[in-house]
Amino acid sequence: MKKCNLTLLAAFALLAATTAPALAEEAPALNSGDTAWMMTSTALVLFMTLPGLALFYGGLVRRKNVLSVLAQCLGIAGLATIMWWAFGYSLSFSGEGKFIGDLGAVFFKGLYGPEGNDIAFSSKLAGVPDSVFAMFQLTFAIITPALIVGAIAERMKYTALMSFVAGWLVLVYFPFAHMVWGGGFIGKTLGAIDFAGGLVVHMSSGYSALVLALILGPRLGYGREPMPPHSLVLCMVGTSILWVGWYGFNAGSAGAANGLAGSAFLTTTLAAAIGGFVWALLEFLTKKQPSVLGFCSGIVAGLVVITPAAGFVNANGAVLCGIAAGVVPYFAVVFLKRKLGYDDALDTFGVHAVGGTVGTILTGLLAVEGINGQAGGAALLMKQLASVGIVVVWSVVATAILAYAIKATIGLRPAEDVERQGLDINEHGEEGYTA
Repeated sequence: MKKCNLTLLAAFALLAATTAPALAEEAPALNSGDTAWMMTSTALVLFMTLPGLALFYGGLVRRKNVLSVLAQCLGIAGLATIMWWAFGYSLSFSGEGKFIGDLGAVFFKGLYGPEGNDIAFSSKLAGVPDSVFAMFQLTFAIITPALIVGAIAERMKYTALMSFVAGWLVLVYFPFAHMVWGGGFIGKTLGAIDFAGGLVVHMSSGYSALVLALILGPRLGYGREPMPPHSLVLCMVGTSILWVGWYGFNAGSAGAANGLAGSAFLTTTLAAAIGGFVWALLEFLTKKQPSVLGFCSGIVAGLVVITPAAGFVNANGAVLCGIAAGVVPYFAVVFLKRKLGYDDALDTFGVHAVGGTVGTILTGLLAVEGINGQAGGAALLMKQLASVGIVVVWSVVATAILAYAIKATIGLRPAEDVERQGLDINEHGEEGYTA
């Protein structure tokens, strides 16, 4: 009997030893550290839009329009989320098309496994659930069209803007997300690089914003009446939130809590701080007064310029990006805008389009192979320049088609008396300030 018991125990031990590895292979291992970092980064990027960008833009408009900006940011967040769940995520990150994905992941199909009742792990990020990757990318889809609000602030109907954003996400953002990050033409075939959104986020929104602002026309009284920001305090608070949230934007794009994320964290900090300092320094040299708005604009420009480069350059490269951010967008905002006379209300073009272009080009020159496997030089620079051309042409043409279509149907602008009185009370039935 004793011998029989020992035999049975040995058999069970052998069975356990042979089945345990098989079970371990079947169940993907959750990397809790990377998952926690990606969830934190997702929250940080959403924090950039709500409340960061909303306060930044809200402080820069006149007090009669502050709520309209907040409502536009809130509306875009809801609209983009619905579209992302329904088909946006699928068009961006499924399929093998060169310019757009397919409908294989509509309504988040596959995020809960083939049967829809278990947790699927991301094919993009090892050890991270698909749901986390999808939500991280959603926050990019929210903030990108929200950036356009800055160019058309104070003079576009809410319904027109929501209609434009819906079409723009389909015609511009989803294709670029796929082309750059989803295995499409720009990233895979052309070989251009964009770590966190110089092409996909800042250039696409910035050039689209300029076209929409030109078609929309200037604000009533622009160039004849003073239109100062109603609250630089809100602007500074919004800038600070954007800076903090940008760590999720850039360091989160590493996809893991690793050395690359740490390097992106460092390069982001250097570029932002130096961009703000250099912009204010130029103001001091030209106007003898460094302004709070100048510091804020330079910080955001620094963050924009470093975005495509954050995971490819070292600290010295980040310093050069910060200096460029304080110089080139400054001249675009202060001199080019005045020279050409366009009404980019909150300088979306000057900061995001110009800054994104500068950052994309500098990435081609300053990338260090040891950081992320890409070496800067003539070959990479030509790929970056080609990607810039694609984004500019595509964004401009798609925006023009959308804007003119909306103008011909529901109209882009409110009535003149509505615009003069303010969008807050007329479009939302509320006022930001009652006293």
